Amino acid sequence: MRVVPNLRILAGVPLAAAALLALSAGTASAAIPINKPMTGKATYYNDAGYGACGTQINAATQMLVAVSHTWWTTANPNNDPVCKGISVKVTYKGKTVTVPVKDQCPSCDSTHIDLSQPAFAKLANLDLGVLNGLTWQFVKTGFAGETIPVSEPITGSTIG
Repeated sequence: MRVVPNLRILAGVPLAAAALLALSAGTASAAIPINKPMTGKATYYNDAGYGACGTQINAATQMLVAVSHTWWTTANPNNDPVCKGISVKVTYKGKTVTVPVKDQCPSCDSTHIDLSQPAFAKLANLDLGVLNGLTWQFVKTGFAGETIPVSEPITGSTIG
């Protein structure tokens, strides 16, 4: 599961102060590149629980995607712009799916996405395990899941 781990304060004020500083430090504030195609790879997962966007997910039954930690721009992923109406449109060998960002993939680089099991299955046989050379892009989605064209990038903010 791509869930932000809980910090456990083990001893003393210095450790607590260091943990607070680490949690409040700003992260990258790069814009989410809406409608900019990227070439990369996809894997799949089937975990259930709370996703990084703060909602219950079941990657074994729901259509969703976990994107690289590099696309998160705030210290608290639940409030990150990537969790607010952003989906990923994925194309592989002539098949396309658009799935909402609901989770974070801490081990993925910036062009690697982790699709839910049913989303991956819409593109290829699960036995492949990894889809190399696919194209994907962030898209803004409406309330009913439809894609809405966006001309300006959505940007994150830093906490500091």
